[in-house]
Amino acid sequence: MILGIEGSPRNQGNSHKMLAAVLAGVQESATLSHDVHLRDYKYEPCVGCERCRKAKACTRFNDGMTLLYPQIEQAQGLVLISPVHNYNVTAWVKAFLDRMYCYYDFADTRPRDWSSRLAGQGKKAVIGAIAEQADKKDMGFTLDAMRLPLEALGFEIVTELPVLRLFDRGIIKQHEEHLERARSAGRDLVAAINAP
Repeated sequence: MILGIEGSPRNQGNSHKMLAAVLAGVQESATLSHDVHLRDYKYEPCVGCERCRKAKACTRFNDGMTLLYPQIEQAQGLVLISPVHNYNVTAWVKAFLDRMYCYYDFADTRPRDWSSRLAGQGKKAVIGAIAEQADKKDMGFTLDAMRLPLEALGFEIVTELPVLRLFDRGIIKQHEEHLERARSAGRDLVAAINAP
């Protein structure tokens, strides 16, 4: 199963449409997928309570992330897309990634050695970011803010999809070149998961 997640506050916006295109590429191979729009979930940011170190799960909150954890664990592939907000991912995506902290195990060393319970499972990911700006440098940390945590958690990033010069809600549907790149990323994700 491939879990597709987008973190835009805009319903039917560019991130929503881009996610749909990636998952359309996934579905060409009859691979099961599920889409998630983080704006539809109510969840708290990580508060650093450290309960998860003992519980091996986030026990501080029973919220929208509680519903997403089983899907994250089941999925072999993840698609994560965010518009650029102030040179970074949206607050929804940042909180989502921070709440994945519960998958880490830490050794009692200084500095602490750590590992991820999601690692070693062959999990793959596609990440994408959409910006109004014309220059990729103006995306700031957005792609890094997704890539680095996902890699640390054990995901291999198959494709990155930076998209520039788009702002108006849903205008990506007028840009077939971006939609085809997204569909191709979905196909590549399935191929990477199925590779021997």
